[in-house]
Amino acid sequence: MSQATGSPSPGGKEEQSDGSHRRSPAARRWWMASGATALSCALLTGVTLNTAQADDETPSSILQAGAEKGVSDGYPGVIGLIRNGDSTEYVHAGVGNVSTKTDADPKAKFRIASNTKTFTATVLLQLEGEGKLSLDDSVAKWLPDAVNANGYDGSKITIRELLNHTSSLPDYAADAQLSGAYYNNTDPDKAWAPQQLVKIALRQHAPQSAPGEKFGYANTNYVLAGMVIKAVTGNEPGDEIQKRIIEPLNLNDTKFATDSSISGNYLHGYSYSFLFGMRDVTTSNVQIFSTAGAIVSTLDDMATFQRALMTGKLLAPEQLKELKTTVPESSDGSTDITAGLGIGRVKLSCGKVAWGHTGAVLGYYSEWLISEDGKTEVIHANTEDHMQSGTRGQTDTHEAMEKAFCAA
Repeated sequence: MSQATGSPSPGGKEEQSDGSHRRSPAARRWWMASGATALSCALLTGVTLNTAQADDETPSSILQAGAEKGVSDGYPGVIGLIRNGDSTEYVHAGVGNVSTKTDADPKAKFRIASNTKTFTATVLLQLEGEGKLSLDDSVAKWLPDAVNANGYDGSKITIRELLNHTSSLPDYAADAQLSGAYYNNTDPDKAWAPQQLVKIALRQHAPQSAPGEKFGYANTNYVLAGMVIKAVTGNEPGDEIQKRIIEPLNLNDTKFATDSSISGNYLHGYSYSFLFGMRDVTTSNVQIFSTAGAIVSTLDDMATFQRALMTGKLLAPEQLKELKTTVPESSDGSTDITAGLGIGRVKLSCGKVAWGHTGAVLGYYSEWLISEDGKTEVIHANTEDHMQSGTRGQTDTHEAMEKAFCAA
């Protein structure tokens, strides 16, 4: 993988010699081959592919080739899953632990990062279906003093606007001091209170748009979403995710993490540092993301959750419709890439429409696509992420995922 060098700019964005930029931690996006991203990354970005398929290519062979290419690009390990109806195939390349040289296991756990947001949004939609809240409630109704600084007013922002990233709130992960400490992994066990993260976000700058006016990705939205869950239920949001999603679906290898370690069978995560080379960052801070990115899971558990979500097993019809009601991400109003509630919709270059999400935290990068009917799913996870976007490994594994989905 082509490695980058550079120095942070005053705005926290790092210009790179290979054209890539520093990402805000836990940012979720579908990477665009042409370019760099601002610190608060876009939710979904399309990649134009040549989706012509050789006669002997299958979806799994395509994804396998992408995994192998990702390893040749510099990823320690890549794993993937293709599920079509009742059939599931796995791919893997490279190692799950650089020290022991054990193969990357497609059954192993990893940090799913911002894919956590889909779980968080699902809980809030369930609470609405139970009549305990409305997505059109203001943030201030449930969190009276949480958003009331630097021109931001929680009484003018709705829960729905948190979930589709149109709240106008800044991303706390763009704070240079916070993101620098996270990237350097200096204090993986530091406690972060959700309100503390919100305050860091609000002090960055005054509102640059009105709530509901335009899309702007911010982890802050989902930290507040978790705070709303606790205000409504009286329980920690991780406990609600456990009770409402993890247990009913028997996601036995999924956990809402509250500490820095991972147990059992798991992939080690790595980060490239220009000064120190490859570092094992499996142990890293999760409290800094909480309901925006703290879950540890597996390919199988993610696929089970995604299918249950899309087929209405977790949401009533009205809430499922709300989940899939989207807003444009681009400023020109294009509907090729749009954001729903904790999930995104994209029209692929082969003409198919898919739903999905991306997750990136220190050491791990994962993406998934699922069809409207929930029958076809493609997921991959990589074990190196150093908070840069535009890397060759990201490009190659993403392209394989999309091409495999198109061929399925």
